[in-house]
Amino acid sequence: MDELNQISQTLALSMGAAWGSGINLYATLLMLGYLAHTGNIDLPPDLMIVADPLVMAAAGLMYAVEFFADKIPGVDTGWDTLHTFVRIPAGAMLAAGAIGDIGPAAEIAAAIVGGSLAGVTHATKAGSRVLINTSPEPFSNWTASIMEDVAVFVGVWASIQHPAFFVIALVAFVFLMIWALPKLWRGIKRVFKFLGRLFGWSSNEEDYSKPLASDKLPRPD
Repeated sequence: MDELNQISQTLALSMGAAWGSGINLYATLLMLGYLAHTGNIDLPPDLMIVADPLVMAAAGLMYAVEFFADKIPGVDTGWDTLHTFVRIPAGAMLAAGAIGDIGPAAEIAAAIVGGSLAGVTHATKAGSRVLINTSPEPFSNWTASIMEDVAVFVGVWASIQHPAFFVIALVAFVFLMIWALPKLWRGIKRVFKFLGRLFGWSSNEEDYSKPLASDKLPRPD
């Protein structure tokens, strides 16, 4: 039973770190670092670096920047686009580090799964923000941003304190993302098509310089 609990705790911590990274990497680092620095949790050796004061200070600074950037419509989408190259690899690294000393094969497997989870979570967060930004008022954007931050802090805490519950909730969340991503993608395409027509990037007018298919048919004598 103890071994099963240990496995569930390790799995929950690994996937919790990856999941949180896909939404807000700096909030995830801050939460893990604070809990480890205050002695509330014992992180695996490969993750103890997040409790270093220098790492926590850097994460805190970047979290403060993201806190404001994430609440400005348009700026948040640009921020999410840039962080595609940050959140996903960081999620893979944190997931692998949480595995500890199980072995290289387990670390590689955790990195693959963790990076994929961070990528899907990041895509869901960024895609939903594009649609939310179509609203003319800023309150929906602010609400979404605050809820995301709260979800990361609570989720990372739950992955440590209640690993079994977190794993069940994560499975449900993954199914929800699988259901939502195609709908988000269709909505995003409609938004960019609208922007393209608005700014003249695309046109629905036919190009009459191109020959019609009927012009290629043989003419009767």
